[in-house]
Amino acid sequence: MKEVSAWILSATDRRAFLGTAAAGMAALLTPQVLLGQMSQPDSSANKSKKPAKDKGPQIEGALVKEFVRVSHSDLNAVQEMLTETPQLLHVSWDWGGGDFEAGIEAASHVGDRDIALYLMSQGARANLFTATMLGQTEIVKGFLTSYPYLIHSRGAHGLSLIHHAKKGGEQAQEVLAYLESLGIQ
Repeated sequence: MKEVSAWILSATDRRAFLGTAAAGMAALLTPQVLLGQMSQPDSSANKSKKPAKDKGPQIEGALVKEFVRVSHSDLNAVQEMLTETPQLLHVSWDWGGGDFEAGIEAASHVGDRDIALYLMSQGARANLFTATMLGQTEIVKGFLTSYPYLIHSRGAHGLSLIHHAKKGGEQAQEVLAYLESLGIQ
């Protein structure tokens, strides 16, 4: 018992220790450290880091908006725009108020299977809403079994999983029935 009690600090000792530790940390956190302006020692670890790759200029906002707009219904325009500017595949348009929408999301919420599948074939980042619209029951079940709170998730424009399943038409009927069995409205 003496061994255990030797390890237990009194309240006074703990306060003194914490005060000393806090003072030491405050001394280390100078404005230069907080602002990242401390010079780094020249070491092999720092030399091995690659400089950030220049990704080029941002894509013009009007082009992003147009790509997302045509991704709702115009496969030919989507294909042409991606041929001219492949980087459009992963862009999102900010409609305001936190409502971001990528081309794949536009195709998904309107139920345009052809555009969604084309974008996916090009490497677009599909999500739970796309899988729902496409009628991918096992994927949707897997997501919702692993992360049940996603039943309340909302896609672009605040649209629900049920909305996406309905837009998926006949191919998404099994997903729709599954979502309804969970009580999702």
